[in-house]
Amino acid sequence: MNAVVAAVGIMLVLSLCRVHVVVALIVGALAGGMLGGLGIEGSLAAFNKGLGAGATVALSYALLGAFAVAIARSGLAHALADRALALVGRQDARGGGSLKWLMIGLLLAVSISSQNILPIHIAFIPLLVPPLLYVLTRLQIDRRLIACVITFGLITPYMFLPVGFGNIFLNDILLANVVKGGVDVKGLNVTEAMLIPALGMAAGLLVAVLFSYRKRRSYDLEKIVDAEQVSIAYDRKSLLVAGVAVVVAFATQLWLDSMIIGALLGFVVFSVSGVVRWREADDLFTEGMKMMAMIGFIMIAAQGFAEVMNATGQVKSLVDASAAWIGNSKALGALLMLLVGLLVTMGIGSSFSTVPIIAAIFVPLCLQLGFSPLAIISIIGTAGALGDAGSPASDSTLGPTSGLNVDGQHNHIWDTVVPTFLHYNLPLLAFGWVAAMVL
Repeated sequence: MNAVVAAVGIMLVLSLCRVHVVVALIVGALAGGMLGGLGIEGSLAAFNKGLGAGATVALSYALLGAFAVAIARSGLAHALADRALALVGRQDARGGGSLKWLMIGLLLAVSISSQNILPIHIAFIPLLVPPLLYVLTRLQIDRRLIACVITFGLITPYMFLPVGFGNIFLNDILLANVVKGGVDVKGLNVTEAMLIPALGMAAGLLVAVLFSYRKRRSYDLEKIVDAEQVSIAYDRKSLLVAGVAVVVAFATQLWLDSMIIGALLGFVVFSVSGVVRWREADDLFTEGMKMMAMIGFIMIAAQGFAEVMNATGQVKSLVDASAAWIGNSKALGALLMLLVGLLVTMGIGSSFSTVPIIAAIFVPLCLQLGFSPLAIISIIGTAGALGDAGSPASDSTLGPTSGLNVDGQHNHIWDTVVPTFLHYNLPLLAFGWVAAMVL
């Protein structure tokens, strides 16, 4: 059996059996390396060599975690929730159609901002969503709709806009691995490559909002009163400092093209201003790094996995065999690559970790089938993003559930995973295939 196929298969089986992703990646890499003739020492050497490629991404996540905790301490997210609660007293909740759209728009805007303008990922959910559950329940808004809205905001910005987490995914991971495979990407616009797949995500959101979950759904209001809610003290100074920190972090990203420096300067603003007390800064920084540590380790392990696959030398034989089976059919090749990407990401739950794994296989195959550089970027990027929505182990589904289920009335699988899978993976599969054909 081909060592690459065996390694990916072992990794997927272990992941689906709920073995931790990092452990699955390590075991899969070592198994594939030994099957490929590297031996245990050679496999470990190759794995260790690849770890350094994920260091930048992991450090970016760690610093963003610290920045997220500082923003949470300022009370910025809770201030938005309090404003929304105040609106309930001004409008008739049962007939407040405008308030319903305001809530949806607020959650969509904050979710999108959490990936670029205010790059704190899912850290805003436990702060913002639980206080809003009372409003959402009074308005009888289907929580499956809210899950779809938040998941859209967590995924689409990073797969389309090269800012914040999008800079990590599109530039540090996607383009870096495509270039590593021998593709010349000079002068290419990564946003143009991912535009059509992003439109697929938008189409899924519109279906969820306007058709699937448009009807009202009743929940027990009494359970929400007893649900745990986070209380954060804030004042005008803390909110002002939070705004300045966000602007500084965002401007630094654009200026230096560095999430690491941007997040670090944002955290410094909080420390110097006194919103984060100097004596507490060390503990808070550590807390934030812990929050993002798992994601960082997954990124590092995925790069080690990819390096072992390259070191076996069997990537080329797999590509040759796949190309012979596919023939010269670009349409069939693109579809199969997207389906494999869906399977891999569903298994490990992280699109950021999927790209280094599939790029080692797909880039040579794309070159052999004659895809353009722009189409190759689109295929790899879409294949990586496929499955992030709808994976039980993905932050993009675990995050919304953590906020919507504080009162026990939102099921993770049936109210988050299944709705997001249907509304995002299927359109993304279709639109990604179209992008591969037309670019």
